[in-house]
Amino acid sequence: MITSPYEKYRQSSVQTSSPSQLLLMLFDGAIRFVRAGLEALKVQDVQNTNLNFGKAQKIVSELMSTLDQKYEVSQSLYALYEYTNHLLIEANIKKSSESAEEALGYLTDLRETWAQAAKIALAGQEAQNG
Repeated sequence: MITSPYEKYRQSSVQTSSPSQLLLMLFDGAIRFVRAGLEALKVQDVQNTNLNFGKAQKIVSELMSTLDQKYEVSQSLYALYEYTNHLLIEANIKKSSESAEEALGYLTDLRETWAQAAKIALAGQEAQNG
C-alpha cells in the first residue's frame, strides 16, 4: 500500500502519462542514476556506484526489450542501447568514469531526440484535430 504523498503522485503520473512521456521518464531515470553513480565513483563509494549504475542498466535493458522489431529503426536503436548498456557494465566493473560519461552522453542525446520527436508528433496530432 502506498502511503507517502510523493509515491501516490509518482504512481498517478505514471498511470496517466502518454507513451512518449513514459519513455522520457525512463531516460530521465537512467540519466539521474548514471550521474549519481558518477558522483559515488568520485568519492570512491563502491556500493552506491554499483547500485546506481545497476539501476541505469536495468532501465536501458527495459528500453531494449520494449522496441518493436518490425521497424528498421528499432534494430539501430537496439544496437545503440546495447552498446550503452555495455558501457554501463564496463563502468560498473572497472569503476570507469570514462565509460559512464560516454553512456551518459548517449542517454542525454537520445532523450533529447525522443523529446523532439514527441513534440513533432504532438504538433501533427493537434494539426489533424485542429
